[in-house]
Amino acid sequence: MQTPPVCNYEGSDYQTSFWEKGGRAYEDACEVIALRRMLPAHGQHLLELGAGAGRNTPRYTGYDKITLLDYSRTQLEQARARLGDSPRYRYIAADIYHLPFVPGVFDGATMIRTLHHMKDAPLALAQVKQVLQPGATFILEYANKRNVKSILRYWLGRQKWSPFTAEPVEYLELNFDFHPRAVRQWLKELNFTLLRTLTVSHFRMGLLKKLIPTKVLAWMDGAAALTGNWWQLSPSVFMLTRRDAQGSQAAPDAFFACPACGEPLKDTPPLLKCSKCGHHYPFKDGIYDFRLNPPAEVK
Repeated sequence: MQTPPVCNYEGSDYQTSFWEKGGRAYEDACEVIALRRMLPAHGQHLLELGAGAGRNTPRYTGYDKITLLDYSRTQLEQARARLGDSPRYRYIAADIYHLPFVPGVFDGATMIRTLHHMKDAPLALAQVKQVLQPGATFILEYANKRNVKSILRYWLGRQKWSPFTAEPVEYLELNFDFHPRAVRQWLKELNFTLLRTLTVSHFRMGLLKKLIPTKVLAWMDGAAALTGNWWQLSPSVFMLTRRDAQGSQAAPDAFFACPACGEPLKDTPPLLKCSKCGHHYPFKDGIYDFRLNPPAEVK
């Protein structure tokens, strides 16, 4: 099955090398503030897209159930080791362009630090909409190409691409920055209503992170974030949106669907079989694997 290329974190120590040892305490604290302001007080079932090793999962305290989805099985293994086995959590290895769920099953979703790996961002967002219930909450974060640093670099001639044009820029392979206008347009075309915008990580500079305590710098960032509805000049932007009221909610006993053909699947571990197209999907060590072309582990 044809699909846009997927960023592969299989076998990566991203959680440790980037977040725990990479000097990212400030960025993490800023995201805590943004999520606290945007998450609903209560929800039934949240889909966490690009969950990775479960860094943000404990912050979704208002949801009864959380489905963690990531393309990398090894990232999910780390998440499971962190969070444990519980009826509240379900771990899914899958391609975001072929989500293995029936339409209208989740009343909330988050996509944090994930859209920037999407070669076809509008297609990914369309897949998210399909599995959300009418009126569901969707919190999206994206990497902003129109940030202060990129603007200054462009004006000084140190950067060829313009931060003011709408098209995405691929600054590394499968790493994209997006223009705020483009992201808003994609969501509008999918009939998402934009409720709130927060700008995040305004002070993402090594010198500032060394000189100013993390809590103070994050507080400053949280204050600056409140201008997000008016302008977006930070490297990271959070958007609180609501899916439109069209469509229907999934039946209580319906959840999985074949990512190859869309046929509803029965949850029958250790193997889920599609009666329509013949694809089958394993459940092993607490993780469902719905990847149509599983990657080799990074050595």
